Amino acid sequence: MDIYMPMSTTRRHNKIINEFVSMRENLNKAENIDIFTSDCALAHWGSKRKSNDICKLVDFDLIEDREYFKKRTINQLEYVQPDYMLFKNNISLVNEFETITAGFPDLVIEIWSDSNSEAEKKFKFDLYSSGSTCEHWYITQDSNNVECFMGENRLNGQNLKNILTTDNGIKFDLRRIAI
Repeated sequence: MDIYMPMSTTRRHNKIINEFVSMRENLNKAENIDIFTSDCALAHWGSKRKSNDICKLVDFDLIEDREYFKKRTINQLEYVQPDYMLFKNNISLVNEFETITAGFPDLVIEIWSDSNSEAEKKFKFDLYSSGSTCEHWYITQDSNNVECFMGENRLNGQNLKNILTTDNGIKFDLRRIAI
């Protein structure tokens, strides 16, 4: 029997994610926001195992029976595990076990380290870019720079030494952990 052990994250990676997560209570009280970390996967159409398959986030405008999707389809899809996802304005559905969600997150954050391959980075960038209302940020863990995108469009970069602000005005203060 093979035992699979996921690669552990670094202390810096955990600090960054923990800062985002620590703001969950304030965000949830202020607005109707759902926040997920890497313990909840993000389902997508397509297969990254097939080189000619186009992978896209689930667009609920194209789903006629959302209840059937939630009960049956979502568990059959492939998925990724972003470090952090936030849903505010965009629709999300979570499976009955609350382990997989689907939709266009309002914000996805990935913390890159040396263990992330270029292929993985490209795959996730292309996947998150498939949702025109999906803002996605990339932070290299040994840097303060934040690369920001909305769908395929590059937004102004940000820096952990400043208060980070999403395109729709949600603020995150990670200045205390800036390097």
